[in-house]
Amino acid sequence: MTLTELKYIVTLAQEKHFGHAAERCFVSQPTLSVAVKKLEDELGVALFERSKSAVQLTPTGEKIVAQAGRVLEQAASIKEMAQLGKNQLTSPLRVGAIYTIGPYLFPHLVPALHEQAPNMPLYIEENFTANLRRKLRSGELDAIIIALPFTETDVVTRTLYDEPFEVLLPKTHAWVDRVDVPIADLTTEKLLMLGEGHCFRDQVIEACPALEANLKNPEQTLVAEGGSLETIRHMVASGLGITVLPHSAIGTSQYAPDVLVTRPFQEPVPSRSVAVAWRTSFPRPKAIEALVQAVGQFKKA
Repeated sequence: MTLTELKYIVTLAQEKHFGHAAERCFVSQPTLSVAVKKLEDELGVALFERSKSAVQLTPTGEKIVAQAGRVLEQAASIKEMAQLGKNQLTSPLRVGAIYTIGPYLFPHLVPALHEQAPNMPLYIEENFTANLRRKLRSGELDAIIIALPFTETDVVTRTLYDEPFEVLLPKTHAWVDRVDVPIADLTTEKLLMLGEGHCFRDQVIEACPALEANLKNPEQTLVAEGGSLETIRHMVASGLGITVLPHSAIGTSQYAPDVLVTRPFQEPVPSRSVAVAWRTSFPRPKAIEALVQAVGQFKKA
């Protein structure tokens, strides 16, 4: 039994497809298939049920793959521990962020962190919260930047900043004359939102529960979806509707002065808390502290 074989079965369990798992492991499909079968023979049990259309874990396979994931996490920790005798700010730091944070944070974070730790290369990635959670657990990422609440066993979080939500409007919209907007009024307008899977969508719905009725009614035309906050902002600029954005994503300066305007919500103003999360076993606390300080540096600017 090898760590490579454990990595193969964990990846296959995630992908449920030999070809896709082989691509992620950077090996050929026959190589991965042979290694998985070899491990099954060694253990004397079938880990996967195979058919032409799907690959599924057996009950025993589920338990073994779960343990294999923990073994891989500990193995990754051993590699990190080898750096303890070296400068914690020289090895690469692998940071992930959710799609509604990364594009607005990374352009400022990269130079700020370089100033804090000039010899520490930064690897960055944007993804959904669920994928970032998995990569953090497996050791593929060292830290992830997400919106709270976020809980995970053996993972700690630290709040970086809070930011309010605002309403983004075409300059010709009737609400331009308002000082602020009651959040319940969102149900009366054509609202552009992110698709399912984005936590920011869930936060907007949580702030305005009446939107649930619009989303569940197939005849309701008051909600339209976009794939990213950037796309949604462009749709608002073209006059297709209004939207709710976190303050960092407003981006009105990218357009002519007569295109977009923002308005705050009435109290209580909906907002989100942005935090960094990392494994308790991660042996480079100085790297995390440099990351936190870098975020704080540009947030104060």
